[in-house]
Amino acid sequence: MNTDEGSGGDAMVPERLRKLPSRLLAQASTHAQRLVTEGLNGADAHKWHYAVLVALEEYGPASQAALSDRTGIHRSDLVAVINELAERDLVERAPDPADRRRNVVTITPPGRRWLRKLEQLLDAAQEELLSPLSTQEREQLTHLLGRVVAHHTPVGPRTGHAGTDGR
Repeated sequence: MNTDEGSGGDAMVPERLRKLPSRLLAQASTHAQRLVTEGLNGADAHKWHYAVLVALEEYGPASQAALSDRTGIHRSDLVAVINELAERDLVERAPDPADRRRNVVTITPPGRRWLRKLEQLLDAAQEELLSPLSTQEREQLTHLLGRVVAHHTPVGPRTGHAGTDGR
């Protein structure tokens, strides 16, 4: 049996399975999700908290609909995420002056500080996940994965950008 690097040490897995790109992506995704979840759990956070805060910091105050489009979080789930963040004073929700029927969400200074902490935790998770790769290989992998995702992700209806779901 061939025991290639990257086989996870499982010499009993047929070579064709070990080299199947979709299987490798699924396995890498499982590891990535575990690392991210464990890292964020240390700050009593999850990936949707990060996604909302980073979208607010990058694009500024937004309606819940715009945040849903920018983060890929379903609107019904987003309300709960915003409630959690608002309870911690990490975001503020106020009526939109242009349309009082909808709310505008804004990141607060404590939210920006918490975002920095989450980014440190996520950087550590990325470092652990990609530790077998050189800096150049990491950049190449990120570029290639971005191309695959962009090819298979429909463009969002409001923003013209594909949705994201955290790091």
